[in-house]
Amino acid sequence: MTWDTWLAFFLACWLISLSPGAGAIASMSSGLNFGFRRGYWNAIGLQLALVLQIAVVAAGVGALLAASELAFALIKWFGVLYLLYLGWKQWVAPPSALATEAVDDRRGRPLALVLRGFVVNASNPKAIVFILAVLPQFLDTSRPLLAQYLLMTLTMVAVDLVVMAGYTGLAARVLKLLREPGQQRLLNRVFGGLFGAAASLLATLKQAAH
Repeated sequence: MTWDTWLAFFLACWLISLSPGAGAIASMSSGLNFGFRRGYWNAIGLQLALVLQIAVVAAGVGALLAASELAFALIKWFGVLYLLYLGWKQWVAPPSALATEAVDDRRGRPLALVLRGFVVNASNPKAIVFILAVLPQFLDTSRPLLAQYLLMTLTMVAVDLVVMAGYTGLAARVLKLLREPGQQRLLNRVFGGLFGAAASLLATLKQAAH
């Protein structure tokens, strides 16, 4: 991969990461509920799923998944149901859950947040299709592919970690401004609605013709 090609890919990664999606919503929700230091574990889970998706595409399995209507539908509807579940949990969360970063419950444990982020990203078949469509455009087939996939993986993960840190940190700062239960309850329902909107968008996703 030449310098110019990598730079173009690097810029594309920023555009991809900055575009609002389920991952961004999950990051803001985690930052809102648990503060930056704990909420950022969600971003780690998002990246683990991203690495897995790139590995699947690099191994050639991505093409099979993208072509399988059943696999596509199963992953998609699992993702829809999971986003709806997250939305419902956020909608009914009591105001006290936002009161402090030191809240100690199972949902706020690092492993739980990593798993949550992983499932949010891994259950989106659009990501596999997107990676399958985009990454090969930047590959130089005359050079070793493994090294190029590794470089692209590191680039995408690094950029996404920075962007998700921004989303998580922004929501965590909002947390400090919320003192009234009514304000906290309203924000809970805003994020619950955003998860529902993300689920609705995912439900409308159709498999590309093949």
